[in-house]
Amino acid sequence: MRETLYWEPGSSGRVHCLLCPNDCHIAEGSTGTCGVRENHAGRLELPRYGAISSIAVDPIEKKPLYHFYPGSRILSVGFVGCSFHCGFCQNWHISQSTDVGTRYIGPGDLVDIAVREKSFAIAYTYSEPLVHFEYVLDSAKLARTAGLKNVLVTNGYLNSVPAAELLPFVDAANVDLKAWDADFYRHETGGRLEEVKRFIAEAAGKIHLELTTLIIPTKNDDPVQIDGIAGFIAGLDPGIPLHLSAYNPQHEYTLPPTPAATVRRLAEVARKRLRYVYTGNLGAEAADTVCAGCGNVLVKRVGWHVEMTGIEAGRCAAAGRKRRSSEPESS
Repeated sequence: MRETLYWEPGSSGRVHCLLCPNDCHIAEGSTGTCGVRENHAGRLELPRYGAISSIAVDPIEKKPLYHFYPGSRILSVGFVGCSFHCGFCQNWHISQSTDVGTRYIGPGDLVDIAVREKSFAIAYTYSEPLVHFEYVLDSAKLARTAGLKNVLVTNGYLNSVPAAELLPFVDAANVDLKAWDADFYRHETGGRLEEVKRFIAEAAGKIHLELTTLIIPTKNDDPVQIDGIAGFIAGLDPGIPLHLSAYNPQHEYTLPPTPAATVRRLAEVARKRLRYVYTGNLGAEAADTVCAGCGNVLVKRVGWHVEMTGIEAGRCAAAGRKRRSSEPESS
């Protein structure tokens, strides 16, 4: 048991969780929407503090993060539970259940594992990490002290006050922006689009940020929706990468998989507003990063195979050579 942050006593023995916009009022012995934050004797507890459902060393491109330490491998940990209930969830067996097997790994042990595995960072991922806010915060602080970076892979459903406490210890995040339709969010996830947009705006400029949209046939594959998403991102920074991924039937959804042609067509819509748009879940196809200034290929990718071909000292090598050649010779 670990008492949580961000709650207040309610009436009739209930507690009011202030962590996320679900705004749960939780009766004694029950949990909030997430399934993990529990009213225990009038206190909001996290009984699964440190309960890890998955741990692995992954390519950072799998998060997906393409512009943050490309080609690196990162220690990744997952939990159980989620603040959303998406019928199309790709990791439903851990996000929509708390009955799966877990093992306890304390924050200090997690940092030790990352150091031992020679990972430059820890990614909090797989299921929704923010419902385990206290564990993520404790681990992120220890990781920062140890010289490691912290990465979130999240639905972005977090209130502003806890976000302001956590973000200073986060270096990068990939946030799911699931659609550009408030009704889709309400009916398909149980969440609110405006709250996710707010979190993204709060994170932009503070950390390295990339976004992902899972393209689902007949649900969010309208070009108008993708143009709306791209326009929102461009209003923050047109250099924020957007990943458009193909859906495959999972959990409660039986819709057919997204055709590759649909994902590619929608990527072209987004590229009218954004510098970097990538397609995913389409097999081992190229997903190169190209310099927005000169078109030089900076990073070559096919699946998880990555080659850093066009970067020198963290910048475009071709642009650097061109810049140097235009400078006057020193006397």
